[in-house]
Amino acid sequence: MNRLICLVLLSTFWIFPGEGYDPCCAQPCQNQGVCLSKGADAYECDCTRTGYYGENCTTPELLTFVKTNLKPRPSILHHILTHYKWIWDIINNISFLRDAIMRYILTSRSHLVSSPPTYNADYNYKSWEAYSNLSYYTRTLAPLPLNCPTPDLPNAKQVVERVLVRKQFIPDPQRTSLMFAFFAQHFSHQFFKSDFKKGPAFTKALGHGVDLGHIYGETLERQHKLRLFKDGKLKYQVVDGEVYPPLVKDVQVEMHYPPHIPEDQRFAVGHEVFGLVPGLMMYASIWLREHNRVCDIMKQEHPDWDDERIFQTTRLILIGETIKIVIEDYVQHLSGYNFKLKFDPELLFSERFQYHNRIASEFNTLYHWHPLMPDNFQIQDQLYGHHQFVFNNSILTKHGIRNMVESFTKQTSGRVAGGRNLPAAVQGVAVNILEHSRQMRYQSFNAYRIRFNMKPYSSFEEMTGDKELAAEMQQLYGHIDAVELYPGLLVEKPRPNAVFGETMVEMGAPYSLKGLMGNAICSPEYWMPSTFGGKVGFDIVNSASLKKLVCLNINGPCPMVSFQVPDVKYESSENVNSSSGHSTPNNINPTVVLNERSSEL
Repeated sequence: MNRLICLVLLSTFWIFPGEGYDPCCAQPCQNQGVCLSKGADAYECDCTRTGYYGENCTTPELLTFVKTNLKPRPSILHHILTHYKWIWDIINNISFLRDAIMRYILTSRSHLVSSPPTYNADYNYKSWEAYSNLSYYTRTLAPLPLNCPTPDLPNAKQVVERVLVRKQFIPDPQRTSLMFAFFAQHFSHQFFKSDFKKGPAFTKALGHGVDLGHIYGETLERQHKLRLFKDGKLKYQVVDGEVYPPLVKDVQVEMHYPPHIPEDQRFAVGHEVFGLVPGLMMYASIWLREHNRVCDIMKQEHPDWDDERIFQTTRLILIGETIKIVIEDYVQHLSGYNFKLKFDPELLFSERFQYHNRIASEFNTLYHWHPLMPDNFQIQDQLYGHHQFVFNNSILTKHGIRNMVESFTKQTSGRVAGGRNLPAAVQGVAVNILEHSRQMRYQSFNAYRIRFNMKPYSSFEEMTGDKELAAEMQQLYGHIDAVELYPGLLVEKPRPNAVFGETMVEMGAPYSLKGLMGNAICSPEYWMPSTFGGKVGFDIVNSASLKKLVCLNINGPCPMVSFQVPDVKYESSENVNSSSGHSTPNNINPTVVLNERSSEL
């Protein structure tokens, strides 16, 4: 009966071919049960360790029944964590309570991510290839079998134009700053590096996690070209008394710049596309300075160490700093929690936890947060439109890191959820994302909600919270269970006063925390002072913050630096984003260059 219901539902939005199809296309196995086809008209569900049994893994075991009925819904947990500040202020100051809650957050989130990996785009069943071939992104939900009915999906370009593209800039009510937006972009590029020569299912980032390949390069050859080979340091240049990345002509590494960009604006860093926007090169410059600063400290602490050991130890320290900043500043901000998150690997030493990570294709798709980008960028008293901003490193050297940081801290990013806030300049990127998702045969938006312990939406209005947007989605998709992952994430109603909707957070947090805490430096074998050059290096990691990262690497007084726009009166960011730039154009078509970089923000 359950299988019949599934097939009837599928027939409302799928066109069935004349020939037979895999019975697992109907996804009859529930609660993460595994479907095994047995000919064209039979299947069986493997319910092992799901907590359920029965033909379709739908009957809960007693313990599962108790847990599911006692466990609060994600929306209730989110409400508790984002309200009652006076209670959380007390808990944050009681070490054992804070540690216990943080341990629960880490384990409950991380266990939602399959480890070791199970599927990839070419294998919708467990195989050694899906496990061992690191050139693939892994998959959280198996791709639909190749011989499934053909989905009658709307034109990708129409979906983007009708429900995703911005009509008017919608600022984020959480007051997320552009410092956050560019951090998200620069941080995620180290592990989201799709290999489009092979196809969207493949990645060039074989590290599958936080390895700082965007600073040091993905290959040893690139790393060596960027290194000074003296005192562990990276190569650099000095412009107006400030340290910036070296020039391409001086280090001979491949960077993606249009032909007309002058040689003195072609900076060379670990990631080949970081010349795209000055926000990325700003962070690249800060991390370059931090690396060389820490090298000086290591040289002083260990005068007997050679260049190689100083470099390798400094890299480990910067990986630790990155994870600390991401959890305690970055994730803290986007969560909106009053509970104070804590980076402490020792919290997991007594838990069942695997120090290994594989980047999921769905995580890559989820992390396309283009709505964060405003229409214009204000740096000091200068406005830059997209045309003036892209591939323009002169902005960085003209204003300097300090003024860039303070200006980005004062400017509000766009709201990601709620639909219709995608900058027109990147709509081609959005079309590509949707088409790539179809090519990789993703399951539906609702299927991912179920996989991450959320109730599937029963109507378009429930999903969007907006009658007009719901009507558009209804016309495009016909049935709520036909909605695809990427548009679903962007049109979903945002949580109250938040940048994201429920699904973005409930899916993103497990991927994020598993990737961070699954890093080798967080393991019992690595997490000790000697790994980081002794107590001094260990203290650098354990005291890291966004503010310290910036303020220890600029000339002059510390600027205003935050992932949230301070609650003080500045020029309206809405006015900033609705104005047009007046600086000298760089004569670059942003649509072309951004489509060329079908990328991860």
